[in-house]
Amino acid sequence: MSRYEIAFSGQLVPGAQLDLVKANLAKLFQADAQRITQLFSGRRIVIKNNLDAASAEKYRVTLERAGARVEVVDMDMLIEEVELAPPPSVEPVPAPATPAAQPARPGRLQVAPRDEYMAAFSEVDAPDFGIAPVGSDLQDARPQAQAPSVDLSQFSLAPVGSDMGQAKADPAAPPPDTSHLKLQE
Repeated sequence: MSRYEIAFSGQLVPGAQLDLVKANLAKLFQADAQRITQLFSGRRIVIKNNLDAASAEKYRVTLERAGARVEVVDMDMLIEEVELAPPPSVEPVPAPATPAAQPARPGRLQVAPRDEYMAAFSEVDAPDFGIAPVGSDLQDARPQAQAPSVDLSQFSLAPVGSDMGQAKADPAAPPPDTSHLKLQE
């Protein structure tokens, strides 16, 4: 039996008004304005998953009646595995020329921003770290630990079976002087 998920990415049914759709979804989900704003952020948000076909269709129809265009995705669908191309061994991609661009320093990474969010980080000065080959150690080898130098020359060993010496008891104190005491009858 196939399982489905309902995802929303901020798209509206043709002819729907944004404010009306937001109000409908707020009422439908019993959500506050902040959550509804997150739904319309443009990112793909999974609303519900692990649904059977009938439930998924019910959700789709209800949300489209509210004015939101949703995507119903079969979760059991085989995902095609894509083999990634090996990284180029030439040089990093140069950053696009901008009037305020700083000259590239050797050994520093230059990255072209993929969108306006990442453009804010285009002038970050970061070292160009490479990728280690498969199976290589990522941590430097530890230096060999050296034994501490301790002088033990003042110690000696007793012969086997000898008494290591018991702690001697303190001598008994002298008895008290009782000569001045008398017994009375």
